[in-house]
Amino acid sequence: MLREDVLRKKTDFDAVYSKGRSTGSRYVVIFYLKNDLGLTRTCFLASKKVGNSVMRNRARRLMKESFRQIKGRLPEGYDLIFIARTTIKGRVCSEVKRSMEDALKRAKLIA
Repeated sequence: MLREDVLRKKTDFDAVYSKGRSTGSRYVVIFYLKNDLGLTRTCFLASKKVGNSVMRNRARRLMKESFRQIKGRLPEGYDLIFIARTTIKGRVCSEVKRSMEDALKRAKLIA
């Protein structure tokens, strides 16, 4: 069974990119759009600019763990796309978490 809290469909991605808003911080860019589903769906992306597959997977793992620590403070009903910047290379989880919190504060999704 597929998890419901993961953004998967191309139409959903296109809607977030075209109708949604974006904000960035030092290590992460966030695209977000209010959905009317009552649950928050997420996606974590790292392009080839970040590095080889090992670096991209580490970047995604850092973002997922950082999000896991702060998702209790987020409101329900948003589609979120987190994109790793190239500056995420060599960072630790606490730095990425702080960067994600800054971007979410700028988006007014957390206080």
